[in-house]
Amino acid sequence: MTIHNASHALIELTDVTKQFTGAAQPVLQGISFSVLSGDCIIISGPNGSGKTVFLKSLLGLFTPDSGDIIYDGVKYADMKRKEQVALRQKMGMVFQGSALFDSMTVLENVMFPLKMFSKHTPEEIRERANTVLSRVNLVNAENNLPSEISGGMQKRVAIARAIVNQPNYLFCDEPNSGLDPKTSIVIDNLIQEITEEFNITTVINTHDMNSVMEIGAKIVFLKNGYKEWEGSKDNIFQTDNEAVTDFVYSSELFKKVRKAYLQEHNK
Repeated sequence: MTIHNASHALIELTDVTKQFTGAAQPVLQGISFSVLSGDCIIISGPNGSGKTVFLKSLLGLFTPDSGDIIYDGVKYADMKRKEQVALRQKMGMVFQGSALFDSMTVLENVMFPLKMFSKHTPEEIRERANTVLSRVNLVNAENNLPSEISGGMQKRVAIARAIVNQPNYLFCDEPNSGLDPKTSIVIDNLIQEITEEFNITTVINTHDMNSVMEIGAKIVFLKNGYKEWEGSKDNIFQTDNEAVTDFVYSSELFKKVRKAYLQEHNK
């Protein structure tokens, strides 16, 4: 089997609001923006900003109280159950902490979605799984259990599993959680390469500023359930939005980087 580019995909949110029973205020408040086919978008913000609820809403795990989530021009709420299931099969998910099956080998973990959702033969399933493992630079590890490989390798297994079914959409929840800075950059670059190579529409939920600066071609910053700011890593240094600057430049390093950037571009 060969790896084919995913088909055209588009996500659009219009005035999405979500509030849980008993909560003092909505977790999401009037969120609107769009994601074009092949985009790699970062959802960032402090703890409690609504990032996780936002991602679960995109996955169809939470239903907005108002507003619409639209996939390829079709409102998710208007889809029949069968259509929603078909859409979810076009989604790949990288969970926080990788969420691999402890009792399965690396290869078995990656084959699992194909066994669940495809009609391929066992030989085709194994071939496809080995292809994506090779793509994420994991060779000679297919027979290892997750406990026998490093955290960075586990994350690459999770990415391979997420793309093995050739999804149109890739969702990543804190993909660098628990990783050292060097390994985090490797994972960031890998996600970005896969997004571009297979024309996948990718949404990354993270508060890791290194990830934001590494792959933030499009950034949506949430605070207290509101969309505080939207832009990219190229103009985040220029924003005067207080919520963004307080979060992004909480470290002395990023303060110095911003100062140097502004000095260079104001000459």
